[in-house]
Amino acid sequence: MLDAHCHFWSLGRGDYGWLETGGPGLDPIRRDFGLADYPGGRPVIAVQAAPSVAETRFLLDLARGSDSIRGVVGWVDLAAAGAADAVRDLAADPLLRGLRPMLQDIADTDWLVNVARPEALAAMAGAGLVFDALVTERHLPMLARFAGANPDLAIVIDHAAKPQPGPRDGWRAGMRTLARDPRIHCKLSGLLTELSPEERRDPLPALQATLADLLDWFGPDRLIWGSDWPVVTLAAPLIDWLALSEDLTAGLSAPERAAIFGGNAARVYGVAP
Repeated sequence: MLDAHCHFWSLGRGDYGWLETGGPGLDPIRRDFGLADYPGGRPVIAVQAAPSVAETRFLLDLARGSDSIRGVVGWVDLAAAGAADAVRDLAADPLLRGLRPMLQDIADTDWLVNVARPEALAAMAGAGLVFDALVTERHLPMLARFAGANPDLAIVIDHAAKPQPGPRDGWRAGMRTLARDPRIHCKLSGLLTELSPEERRDPLPALQATLADLLDWFGPDRLIWGSDWPVVTLAAPLIDWLALSEDLTAGLSAPERAAIFGGNAARVYGVAP
């Protein structure tokens, strides 16, 4: 098993704005989380949680000192004048496997297609980096345009674009469109924290409906399991999310489950399974 989405942070570094200024609901995770805190002992992909190159280097340093971090998804200001050089500089470290702008926190829904520099995106593709798309429903039409304009860039949709409780016509239409591109993959992560308080009391039905759609659109060969630890602990312990994920995929074949729980991530990010 490979956990394709987890975070490590040290608050003393001072660049986790969303965590430092967020409301009391974030209190349980407003502390340092290091490798020794991660439960389960499985290999992971470490994903950025701060919009800074400094945090990316922090994660790369962490990965160099551990056999469990197989790769890092970092951050570069893709709108900066020197973005392409910054991408190439970071990509010289083979542990860097992708980049992720924090699109959900940018007010301009079309920032990625209007502001991000094409030469920086070309540098990503040239270095074989994955574009992790931290998006919500409002971004999905834009992401389809972005994918069409960048055919050489591998794209992974984080947290299945955070489907919300209630009617999902926009989310379903947007995700169905994106899934038509065989180059785009989708992470089964972050889903528990998006459920309503009522749904969390019995999460299986709501999660079954979401997974049924994602399997129909992406198939088991383009879904990637991740824990979103430690953020997932705002809803449940990681072990509970893993147990739910195993229940949700119980009807799939052994090879399909192996793909979702590690094989697909290893292939897409180019790391050891």
